[in-house]
Amino acid sequence: MKSFSAAAALGILVASPLVAREPAFANPIAEGADPWVTRHGDQYLWCFSEGNRGISVWTSDRLTSIGTRHVVWQAPESGPFSREVWAPEMHHLDGKWYIYLAASDGRNENHLAYALESASADPLGPYQLHGPFATGEGADGKSPNIWAIDMTVLEHEGKRYALWSGWDKPGTDRQFLYIAPMASPLKLAAPRTLLVDNATHLWERTEENAESRGLNEGPQVLKRGGRTFVTYSCGASWKDTYKLGLLELTGPDPLDPASWTKHPEPVFTSGGKTIGVGHSTFVPSPDGSEMWHVFHAKIDARDGWRRAVYLQPLDFKADGFPDFGTPVQAGRAIPRPKGETVPAPALPLARALRDPADLRDFSYYGHQQFLATEKDGVHLGTVPAHPVNDHRSGEKLVLDGGDFADLDAAVTIRFVKGGRDAGLLVRATRPAVGYDAQHGYFAGVLPDEKRVVFGKTDGKTWQEIARADLAVDKDRPLVLAVRARGDRFHVSVDGKEVLQARDADHPRGSVGLRVVDTHARFTDLKVAAAE
Repeated sequence: MKSFSAAAALGILVASPLVAREPAFANPIAEGADPWVTRHGDQYLWCFSEGNRGISVWTSDRLTSIGTRHVVWQAPESGPFSREVWAPEMHHLDGKWYIYLAASDGRNENHLAYALESASADPLGPYQLHGPFATGEGADGKSPNIWAIDMTVLEHEGKRYALWSGWDKPGTDRQFLYIAPMASPLKLAAPRTLLVDNATHLWERTEENAESRGLNEGPQVLKRGGRTFVTYSCGASWKDTYKLGLLELTGPDPLDPASWTKHPEPVFTSGGKTIGVGHSTFVPSPDGSEMWHVFHAKIDARDGWRRAVYLQPLDFKADGFPDFGTPVQAGRAIPRPKGETVPAPALPLARALRDPADLRDFSYYGHQQFLATEKDGVHLGTVPAHPVNDHRSGEKLVLDGGDFADLDAAVTIRFVKGGRDAGLLVRATRPAVGYDAQHGYFAGVLPDEKRVVFGKTDGKTWQEIARADLAVDKDRPLVLAVRARGDRFHVSVDGKEVLQARDADHPRGSVGLRVVDTHARFTDLKVAAAE
């Protein structure tokens, strides 16, 4: 086989012109549960629990990618709010940012609601913790204080109200929706009021039968045409029957349960392979002309809390009533939100991948705890000491807006743990969370099997096109390079060509890094387009 120097090739190639973005995307766009996203200026702010031990705000210029992670608060090592940090959501109130969250000391029965207050108008902090809120019984709301999660804010006719999911009594494990007026973003003005019964319908119950208990949680406000709705998640979050119910404010006083009407049927349920849907949030498209529904769904049917984030447009009927439709299926191409653009990256591109700033213009698809940026490089597939609802999914980083045909790409790879695939994606389109959830080509090194492979994916399946034997020392870094020219591909390792392949199914797309059930470190990514 002839020699091929990726560095030499990259040195003679010219920058590519700017190209139009890919007009479609695919779900799921991220790993995670209880998604919250809000539009602020020209950015989207995503708020997630950071491994149940903190809060991260991810910033993105578009809705179809959660963007760049910023950890804004870390829980203390011990104490009443040191563990089980759940379902944060951020609100811009009175010129500051407030992040409402639930936390405990590690025992679920001790969950209470707290708020983080920003020191300024900067959504990335710093933040100071306040609370817990008085979400219990008695005239002071604390005699005793009672379990509370999923707090959100309703603004109605110049007044603010807190909505949350709470137990009726200490230790019951029965979740109802409650409401209370707010004296400030950090304090309730009066004791709680039970909003509605949690088991009016069998479909609200954990087992969907008369013997099981009702469970209501995750209230979210949705307004349209002068009408005020509150969606809520019900059933069992750990099962595939999790779903959305709907309340409407039909009376004058939000604090009066008689002012709320419960819709007799669920408004959003599992469909196809998108199951266990719930904990929704609603956000406009970049141009403001559309409303988008963001929710989580289970990654498989077995009981548990391994979930991913989906989004799809939300329609409304002529009278303003929301029409949620059916859940979008994983991998299906749907048009991007109106007004969303993805700037095409200029080539040649060179990133050391040793600093978080080097991941600008990249989107990550995989379990959030399986990505780390260290001084020695970007780690994909790294498993933390205490993972939360972890699952492998062929973790990948994909360059945003890439639409390249003929190109050269090279990256340095060091295997850390595991000996399956680590390598380069080329001509990749519609990336999503999932092992083969992208269209395009992949060149990977498998040190345990002593080979290099080149193949393609169609969003669901992998098809090998070519392979070559190659002995790899996992204790030493290697340089993997791919040259793409029309339907011809050349793959090289450490400057030596190891295989050639031909295929014409994917003529254009982006580039990225990918691992399969392996922890690998990547550095020194270089991409250039051919003349």
